[in-house]
Amino acid sequence: MTERNFSLYSVGVDAELKSLEQKVAQFIELCQRLRHDNHQLRQQLATALNENRLLEEKISGATSRLENLLNQIPEDDA
Repeated sequence: MTERNFSLYSVGVDAELKSLEQKVAQFIELCQRLRHDNHQLRQQLATALNENRLLEEKISGATSRLENLLNQIPEDDA
């Protein structure tokens, strides 16, 4: 390979390396963003599950109170 051809080869390799470096940087940025989004979604899920549990407890309590009230109503023997 002549010095001139080597120079052209080197420029081509440098361009490919820069392109690869940019792609790797984009990939790293995407991974970091997805990791952050995943963390936020896990927190939101935990909050939603806790709120769901509290609502189920309220419904259960309301159901018990309604059943007690229904049991206190006298039956009509008519």
